[in-house]
Amino acid sequence: MKPLSPKTKLRPTRRRRETGSRTPNSPLNKCPTGIKGFDQITEGGLPKNRTTLICGGAGAGKTLLGIDFLVKGASLYGEPGVLLSFEETEGELYKDVASLNLDLRGLVAQKKIVLDHVILERKDIQELGFNLEGILIRLEHAIDSIGAKRVVIDSIESIFAGVTDPGTLRLEIKRLFRWLKNKQVTSVVTGEPGQKSYTRHGLEEYISDCIILLDNRVSEQMSVRRVRVIKYRGSNHGINEYPFVIDKDGLSVIPITSAGLDQPGTGKRVSTGIPSLDKMFKGGGFTRGSTILASGTAGTGKTSLASAFAIEQCKRGERCLFLSYEESSGQLTQNMRSIGLHFEPMVKKGLLKIVSTRPSFFGLEMHLLDLYKTIEEFKPKAVVIDPLTSLISEGNQREIQSMVTRMIDLLKSKGITGFFTSLVSSTAQNFTSGEVGVSSLIDTWLVVREIEEDAGKKRVRGLYIVKSRGTAHSSDVHKLVLSDNGITLLPVDPVVSPNPPVATNQNNPEKQKMTKSSGGKLGV
Repeated sequence: MKPLSPKTKLRPTRRRRETGSRTPNSPLNKCPTGIKGFDQITEGGLPKNRTTLICGGAGAGKTLLGIDFLVKGASLYGEPGVLLSFEETEGELYKDVASLNLDLRGLVAQKKIVLDHVILERKDIQELGFNLEGILIRLEHAIDSIGAKRVVIDSIESIFAGVTDPGTLRLEIKRLFRWLKNKQVTSVVTGEPGQKSYTRHGLEEYISDCIILLDNRVSEQMSVRRVRVIKYRGSNHGINEYPFVIDKDGLSVIPITSAGLDQPGTGKRVSTGIPSLDKMFKGGGFTRGSTILASGTAGTGKTSLASAFAIEQCKRGERCLFLSYEESSGQLTQNMRSIGLHFEPMVKKGLLKIVSTRPSFFGLEMHLLDLYKTIEEFKPKAVVIDPLTSLISEGNQREIQSMVTRMIDLLKSKGITGFFTSLVSSTAQNFTSGEVGVSSLIDTWLVVREIEEDAGKKRVRGLYIVKSRGTAHSSDVHKLVLSDNGITLLPVDPVVSPNPPVATNQNNPEKQKMTKSSGGKLGV
């Protein structure tokens, strides 16, 4: 066998450079999708100038992900795109995204996106004489007309529906993917799942460089969408299932993971809104940017404590977001007025925003997404969630803990002080059972409960501090008094025994002297 010539040895290197492949020591080039959260689990986006397979059942969001990928690419990254659709016409695609903030029609008018609906006849997909040339010529014309950098093909089953021979099918799919790679475009191909494979033919998943699985399942009568990265050649990626939502802004996988434990500490304090409660904290209130939990049974004043804190933030000129899961904004305003807390002036000044909604209206991820977006728009310095336990019925224990953990990480990462209330069942064995499994993430924990006075004849509210990280605080139980003038904390009166001990002569020297002088008798 003749040795390879130097010219022959250089051909693979020249091919890698022409196709934009990476050198052995360089990282894989990524194409950011612009979809919130998705680029985090893929560590930068989809593989650039390669083909990604998006698979999932009906209603999973495959087509919408492809459209979102093109719209974000054209509007955020200056990369024109082509959508080759075999399922829906141009008009139908416009209607699909009409309720979303995706300006597909405008980008098409600006020649930043090309929509090409291909109608295939039976003779076009018959196995005998099957040829991709017609589709490739049409796709090449669309790409060259606007200099497209992104391509979405929806769906691959429509192209190869009539091909049954595995050998022919594999060769033609490889030919299509290789053609897309040579055109230097980042491609997204949608596929329908088979019985035991991610696609109907079961071959695309082996040829694709990246596989994204979308899933739409119903759990406890609530629809939950999840995304998972099945395969990603040459790159690390998140391996778990991640919930995602579809709202007016398209797809969002927010938040993906916890924000981490890199938040800087601070010694700054914020008032609780109750001067007597501030005194119980030797530093003069809560730590700024910390998380506070007030737990207790119904009617013990949890919402009142949270409202006093919210009003105090507004008085300092700082914005506060109040999420109420059990009362409307009008009802909450009226109830707090009875204890001297007035919401109306703060709302009119734009310092207080009250959002009231039923937890059962949305899933946990939608609630979390709404919180993210509201924080981005309103930019509060404090957030009140009343009560946190209302979300328990919307998921299992693990989902609840995950959601609350990410919520707390969100607030901490932005330096927002969070005040949560938690309802404790009247049948609970102790008063510290309302922490929803996240007590380790709470910085300050207040417990409010009912206590009895006058040997059970009178019931009053009591408050004590379970913990407050990094702050010296009182551990005594105080009476919580709600009145027209506001909220006050008073020391609990010492318990007086109904039968006080009678002093004996042995303990009273004066009485001993009088007894001796009277012959052992003490007159009255």
